[in-house]
Order: sequence, then structure tokens, then C-alpha cells
Amino acid sequence: MNREVTYHETGDQKKLDRFFMMNELEYSDEHPVATDRLKCWEALDVKGDLAGAVALALRQGEYIIDGIAVDENFRGSDIGRTLLRLALGEVRSRGGGEVFLVARAPGFFRKEGFETISKDEAPNFFECLTCPQFGATCHPEIMKTEVTD
Repeated sequence: MNREVTYHETGDQKKLDRFFMMNELEYSDEHPVATDRLKCWEALDVKGDLAGAVALALRQGEYIIDGIAVDENFRGSDIGRTLLRLALGEVRSRGGGEVFLVARAPGFFRKEGFETISKDEAPNFFECLTCPQFGATCHPEIMKTEVTD
């Protein structure tokens, strides 16, 4: 399989949301607070199929990674790292200081400078904090990073 990809900004929210769900990210149209997706990027393989995607959003004045996923056939090829860095670069260019996310793969995000924070330290705007599965059958980590120059 050719693992070459190209990166592009995209406004196709529905396409990305389907991709996130196909890659087992929980997604709901109903957010506890208004979410403003700022920018999204996709990684396309040589056939034009999605190999990865990331969505950067603003909720309650805080920057969040509102979804990031890499197709299982492309994992381990730095696509996730590149997508994450595109989003963090955008936050930096906007003068943002922190980025929050809920991680199903916390080891990956730790390598990229994110730290786990407690539920009590996190802004109360992630759906999973109110989900009955949180901490019972689902064990994601709430994380944040400081964005510096």
C-alpha cells in the first residue's frame, strides 16, 4: 500500500464526522455548549481517500481538538502528528495559549506535549464528562497542552 498522503484544509464537516465515527470516536450533534469549528484538515491518500483528519474548535472561549483520527491502515506513519501540529500551529497563529482534548490514545498525545488533567481541572464542556459510560466502560483521559512560540 502506498502510504503517501497530502494535507488539505476542508470544510466538509459531514465527511469528517463520518470518518471520526468510522474510527470509533464518539460523536453527537448535540453539544452541551455551542461549538464553533474553526478549521479542519484532512490527509488524503493517492486515491483521494481519507487517511486522517483533525478538527479544531472553540468552546466557551477554549481551543479544543474536536476530533482527530487516522485510518487504521495508516497508523504509525506520522499522519496524526502532522495533523495535530497543523491544529496547534493554527492556535498559535491566533494567539491561543492552551488546547484541550479527550484522548482515547493518551500515549500519543503525551509524546506531543499534552498532560493528563483531572475531571475537576477540565472545563466542563466535553460530552464525555456527563456520559454515564465515562469511567465505567469508557476510560479516556482529559488532556491539555500549552501552546508556545
